[in-house]
Amino acid sequence: MTILSTATLAYRDPSRSTAERVADLLGRMTLAEKVGQMLQLDARGDLDDIVLHRHAGSILHTSPERIVQANVLTGRTRLGIPLLVAEDCIHGHSFWPGATIFPTQLGLAASWDADLLERVARVTAVEVAATGIHWTFSPVLCIARDLRWGRVDETFGEDPFLIGELASAMVRGYQGAGLDDATAILATAKHFAGYSETQGGRDASEADISRRKLRSWFLPPFERVAREGCRTFMLGYQSTDGVPITVNDWLLSDVLKGEWGYTGTLITDWDNVGRMVWEQHVQPDYAHAAAAATRAGNDMIMTTPGFFEGALQAVEEGMLPPDAFDDAVARILTLKFDLGLFEDPRLPQSGLERVVGSQEHAALNLEAARRSIVLLENDGTLPLADRAASIAVVGPLADDAQYQLGDWAGGSGQAGWLDGQPRAMITTVLDGIRELAPEGSSVTYTRGADILTMQPDPAGATFPDGQPRPPIVHPCAPDDARIAEAVEAASTADVVVAVVGDHIELVGEGRSTATLELIGGQNALLDAVIATGTPVVVVLLASKPLVLPASVQDAAAMLWIANPGMQGGRALAEVLTGRVEPSGRLPISFARHAGQLPIYYNRIRGQHGDRYADLTQAPAWAFGQGLSYTTVEYADLTLADTELGEADTLVAEVTVRNTGERPARETVQLYICDEVTTVSWAEKELKAYRQVDIAPGASERVRIELPVAECTIVDAAGRRIVEAGRFRALAGPSSRDADLLAAEFTVR
Repeated sequence: MTILSTATLAYRDPSRSTAERVADLLGRMTLAEKVGQMLQLDARGDLDDIVLHRHAGSILHTSPERIVQANVLTGRTRLGIPLLVAEDCIHGHSFWPGATIFPTQLGLAASWDADLLERVARVTAVEVAATGIHWTFSPVLCIARDLRWGRVDETFGEDPFLIGELASAMVRGYQGAGLDDATAILATAKHFAGYSETQGGRDASEADISRRKLRSWFLPPFERVAREGCRTFMLGYQSTDGVPITVNDWLLSDVLKGEWGYTGTLITDWDNVGRMVWEQHVQPDYAHAAAAATRAGNDMIMTTPGFFEGALQAVEEGMLPPDAFDDAVARILTLKFDLGLFEDPRLPQSGLERVVGSQEHAALNLEAARRSIVLLENDGTLPLADRAASIAVVGPLADDAQYQLGDWAGGSGQAGWLDGQPRAMITTVLDGIRELAPEGSSVTYTRGADILTMQPDPAGATFPDGQPRPPIVHPCAPDDARIAEAVEAASTADVVVAVVGDHIELVGEGRSTATLELIGGQNALLDAVIATGTPVVVVLLASKPLVLPASVQDAAAMLWIANPGMQGGRALAEVLTGRVEPSGRLPISFARHAGQLPIYYNRIRGQHGDRYADLTQAPAWAFGQGLSYTTVEYADLTLADTELGEADTLVAEVTVRNTGERPARETVQLYICDEVTTVSWAEKELKAYRQVDIAPGASERVRIELPVAECTIVDAAGRRIVEAGRFRALAGPSSRDADLLAAEFTVR
């Protein structure tokens, strides 16, 4: 192989513009080198084959040693094009030992705080960049619709507006002031689009979704981050109208690149191109699949090694012209030049211990964990007073350090070189309560129940593409001896903290659940300890909303803490003991029964009746709900003007009064109802919110401004428009009708 001298090569000259360098390098590349640049391959494979023979442009899932090894190999290639190194850094640097692992994306969403999420993403970028990673596959903009879906924890919840706000903040945090900043990493908006509209909650099933429905709810968050400057988009696994998203010309060409003018880079999800051949059976072979994916405008092909031979064959057989790959390769090279990788490949830095998992980052992690906790019920038992001299902690998740971190966190199975994060960095619920329990009180712990065991899938250890097939979950039966031990502890305690939920085997890609109930011996455990009459504080440590047993109605308090990250146990103990006020609000609704699904608040209006024959349609807890340790009242909602044009701004003011004895951070939510629409539409939609801190006994006049141009629907032709007519502004602490004040206005 002849390695070119770099002395006079324009693409090696950093004084030239990115466009000039891309054009020069592209003109020097062979067909095989161009096709290779479009490959992103799993670095756990044969690096010599990946870099030297397939000319791959990117690698993912790599250990630090293999990043360095891969860089050495690129130095042996003819053109010396650096690799883009990518990883699923979803809520922290997922697979780096000792990295800062924050609450999951759904937990972060409970803060409703875009500034906080931008700071979380900035810290993540700093840690990720220091370890030689250039690209994170985050944030997730999927809308959580069916709670059985295994990836609900990766979303920001059920509301498109809130998703857009929080995702944009994370994009800003990841990408920083610009890619030339050494601490900036590429953000990825995923999964474009409609991936979460599943059939029966099954992962990657067909999304039975119209173009109008896509435009109404699923596309707006993506359009928001596209205009925010998110440099890459990842395509979903699913098909829509029978067409896999990977080759959906309307979505990729007409909407994303045409209407929105998006010029960023598109990457498929894991083996999307191969799946068209071996799973969806819409392409006869890899040559046809590669040709279709290239024509559709895909740039980076994730983990489909057969794309290399398939694309070359497609050219040889006349399915593609030799220059068919130029636009895609130009976009990939643009990223590499903008990141400065030709001058500095950004390998793992020395002195990482001063950056990764630093005390400063741990402090932000604790703040994020505090803000992620949602108090849903409280009879006054919380905060725990000095009279709680004896605290019984029960439940299988009270001291489960690795599952507390959630999916994509080191111990969740995606990285073979890492089986968990350092235990010393994690404060479990039990750790936190033992540390912060009222002075002089005693803390006992008993597990009380087991959750599940695993057995191999009889279909085999791997899928047709070689990926591991998850083993099958078998719920554990209630253990009478464990429950008796928990009952004894509860009977002699002043208060019980019961920590229950799901587990990592029930979470993630391909791990959707048919039900939402607690499994194993957990329901029996709750029934038993609540029956003792001792006040029970139920802590649901769960990746997503679950259905709780009827006995929880008699519990003293109920909190949801998602997967709260490394500092979650301390944060919870601070809330339980009153050192920190609970301020989280639900970004997603809780069902009472899986048969109620879907349960999201902004469903289309119009049906016979308002309940099931055998059950209410109301959720257990609704989007936006969350309690404080004080009482807050809303009054006197007024509008500055009630006759408005589309170019005007709606100005709403509402008085929020803290009528209790403790401070409150209140999330004041503004919903809009378009009373009569030309097409069916949601009864109300979140359009704005403000967070205010209110001292005991104080009140604040909260002002929220909303452009009338945001009061839109999508009409039958698929156009997003503002229709003239009557509207209501709805303000309050949650999406529930009973919590909202209303004021009418008219749009001319």
